Amino acid sequence: MGFLSKTASPELKRLPAGTFTIDAVGQVVSSTVPQSVPEEIVNEIGRDVLAIFQGAREAGVGFSELAVQYAAFKIKAREMRGGAIIFLMPRALQSVALS
Repeated sequence: MGFLSKTASPELKRLPAGTFTIDAVGQVVSSTVPQSVPEEIVNEIGRDVLAIFQGAREAGVGFSELAVQYAAFKIKAREMRGGAIIFLMPRALQSVALS
């Protein structure tokens, strides 16, 4: 009857909310993202955003704003002189159900 024994449930974590700015080489310049969010995650998001903007420039596609929308989370980024400002926004569960 091992399946009835109580095991530790995984810890639920809040999705991060905040804004951070990165320079042209991907260094975080300023941030309001909580310290509980691993620095590696913030850096990875920043690198990916810079790569997308760089790819668009190389392809001759002129866009300066990016929005990635998941069911419960949204990432919005705006290019700023080679760097970017990135907004991390969890969505309310009520709006997810209605979408």
